[in-house]
Amino acid sequence: MQEITIGGRKIGPGHPPFVIAEMSGNHNQSLDRALEIVTAASRAGAHALKLQTYTADTMTLELGEGEFFIEDPNSLWAGKSLYQLYQEAYTPWEWHAPIFERCRELGLICFSTPFDESAVDFLESLDAPCYKIASFENTDLPLIRKAAATGKPMIISTGMATVAELDETVRCAREAGCDDIILLKCTSTYPATPENTNIATIPHMRDLFRCQIGLSDHSMGVGVAVASVALGATVIEKHFTLCRADGGVDSSFSLEPQEMKLLVDESLRGWQSLGCVSYGPSKGEMASLKYRRSLYIVEDVAENERLTPQNLRAIRPGFGLSPKHLELCLGKRVCRQIKKGTPLEWNLLLKD
Repeated sequence: MQEITIGGRKIGPGHPPFVIAEMSGNHNQSLDRALEIVTAASRAGAHALKLQTYTADTMTLELGEGEFFIEDPNSLWAGKSLYQLYQEAYTPWEWHAPIFERCRELGLICFSTPFDESAVDFLESLDAPCYKIASFENTDLPLIRKAAATGKPMIISTGMATVAELDETVRCAREAGCDDIILLKCTSTYPATPENTNIATIPHMRDLFRCQIGLSDHSMGVGVAVASVALGATVIEKHFTLCRADGGVDSSFSLEPQEMKLLVDESLRGWQSLGCVSYGPSKGEMASLKYRRSLYIVEDVAENERLTPQNLRAIRPGFGLSPKHLELCLGKRVCRQIKKGTPLEWNLLLKD
């Protein structure tokens, strides 16, 4: 699978998972809080921080009725119009430069999700290292062409998309000039449950589209994300906040700093554990071989005495013959006196 470099960091199966902290609207309309989130993400060990670049007017119309109003009682955002939601959640464009700068100071890779073509132009002026396409925009082919034409890597969430739609999206991005594509398995519910996350799709998607696959995870905790690493995920994106109790449009399904650190640590351990197909003792196990069972003399035996279940047993440690030889050795006579606690070797047996 092709290795991809974003902001100087290599991403691929041969590298630890690339962990993205998604700020979204968790800044709660405070630049100071946004900068605190950047610092907290860095301290937690995240590799990148992601923004969202839009305004309420580029997202929807200022209407508060019909399909422009969220009536679903199960929605986190019930009772708001789409315009109100995006007005509350958006990151002011004048904040982007100081956030990008703070990320650079702390060694974090900063990029964003553009939601329309004007956002791509704006992010280009900030020298964004890559582009993320959100699930709800993964069928917006003009937007995808615009981002792909920059030639920079693209990360595309796949929430709700059919195979046919994803095929069209990937073809569109490649034809428009993007060679480095990472698809993120995503379930577009907020929060998502482990049962409807279906991360078994990850290797299938990788084989189908011949590109790296990651996970954009809206489930609670870190279990789903860590499990995805075992299935080949090279990127993990999770929403991030300073404290869920502070509220915010995405806070209820966002990780707090100690949870983000846990994700970074455990996803790294999961990746390290993959290794390769291996049988037999590893280098680290060689010293443990001596604690296997083996055949030992467990009672003093005299010269010419026969071995019996009473004086020969398979016990630990492993310096004697393998236990598989027990039946063969029982009934054999020994060539000399042997003390209890002696490992049995072939040269201690008489040839009958």
